[in-house]
Amino acid sequence: MLKYWNDKYPKDVKCLERDLDTLLSFLEIPVPEKYKATIRKRIRTTNSIERAFREIRRRTRPISCFTNEESVNRIIYAVITRLNNNWADTPLKEFTQFI
Repeated sequence: MLKYWNDKYPKDVKCLERDLDTLLSFLEIPVPEKYKATIRKRIRTTNSIERAFREIRRRTRPISCFTNEESVNRIIYAVITRLNNNWADTPLKEFTQFI
C-alpha cells in the first residue's frame, strides 16, 4: 500500500510519514470507551474552526472595502463572540464531563 501511494504522491507520503505522530496524537487523549467514536471524530476534525471562518467570510465579503483595519476587526470580533456565546449556551455533549 505504501509503495502504491509513494509512487503516485511521493511528497505527500513523505509529509505524512514525517508528521504521523502529530496527526495521530488525538488517539492518546484518554476517553471512556462508550464515547471514543464520537469524541475522536470531533477532536480530529476542524469543523468548528472551519465553520467560524466560513461565517467570518460570509459577513465580510459583502463589504467590499473597509475604511480601516479596526472596522474589519470589529466584525470578526462580533462573529467570534456570537459563536462562542452559542457554543457556551449549548455545549457539545461529547465534551461535557463524564461524571
